[in-house]
Amino acid sequence: MPFAQYRKKTRQIHVGPVPVGGGAPVAVQSMTNTRTEDVAATVRQINALEAVGCDIIRVAVPGEEAARAIGAIKKGIHIPLIADIHFDYKLAILAAESGADGLRINPGNIGGGEKIQAVAACAKDHGLPIRIGVNAGSLEQDILDKYHGVTPEAMVESGLRHIGLLTDLDFHDIKISLKASDVYRTLAAYRLMSERVDYPLHVGVTEAGSLFPGVVKSSLGIGMLLAEGIGDTIRVSLTRDPVDEVRVAYEILSALNLRRRGPEIISCPTCGRTSIDLFSIVEQVEEALKTSRVPLKIAIMGCVVNGPGEARDADLGIAGGKGVGILFSKGRVLRKCAEADLVTELLKEIETFEKNS
Repeated sequence: MPFAQYRKKTRQIHVGPVPVGGGAPVAVQSMTNTRTEDVAATVRQINALEAVGCDIIRVAVPGEEAARAIGAIKKGIHIPLIADIHFDYKLAILAAESGADGLRINPGNIGGGEKIQAVAACAKDHGLPIRIGVNAGSLEQDILDKYHGVTPEAMVESGLRHIGLLTDLDFHDIKISLKASDVYRTLAAYRLMSERVDYPLHVGVTEAGSLFPGVVKSSLGIGMLLAEGIGDTIRVSLTRDPVDEVRVAYEILSALNLRRRGPEIISCPTCGRTSIDLFSIVEQVEEALKTSRVPLKIAIMGCVVNGPGEARDADLGIAGGKGVGILFSKGRVLRKCAEADLVTELLKEIETFEKNS
């Protein structure tokens, strides 16, 4: 039974046209690493992210130039944009007025009650949601003292305090994140918050690291929460090209039967029978199909003997021998190919399927 049937029902908000919560598909987010005021570079990166399936993009707004650039950026992209604000409430207002589709703030670090009220009023006037972003590394001192350090309970209390600042102003278009750099603390914080509120949750493990540790931490933290029905939108945080964040996010969602975008590629780990350059072949196919939306299961196997049998449920596949390989479908051999032609022939079959589908 798909995990999606067990998802917790939360309130639904909208980031631009994208629904978040309330049973909507889990939305995939990322964040640009360009200078936001460099409009051309930022638009290029966002369009690359959109091509691989990013639903919502976030940009840093450290100053007025970045806030004002949002209007120009919006003209060149097709997905909703969230402005990430810290410390200066005026930047949140300027970003909203420049066309942002949502705000990410920490209400506790943008000033007193009047400043929070001004941001909430502006967001309400523009129909924008606010994400309350709680990070383990930036909790209030009194909460740290109360809990003797950063604990899941401390993170949740900080989040609830910030929620109260907005709901006291009759602002309810809220989503929440509670991120730490370690998996256990992240899991515990989200589980506690999910028990306390019905606001949609933005799930992720912050500062997860470079490719290998980042993928492992994110897959465990995000995947375990989604498997428990917790999480309405996700971001995989990697010290990497943000395109890779989106690709990993979809692998997590696909593994849990929550969302699928494009083909599912399976491949064998190789063994002593492998006599073709399977690593290179897999990389070529993945790169060629990274923006594809064709709903195929594709197998790339290193052994002609076992390949079609082990991957008999694949819609299309290739299996290699010594200098030669086969193209197969549902366990049935279609034709033999030279090793050098395997990728080309597979991609031709995929293209034919896409045209006929």
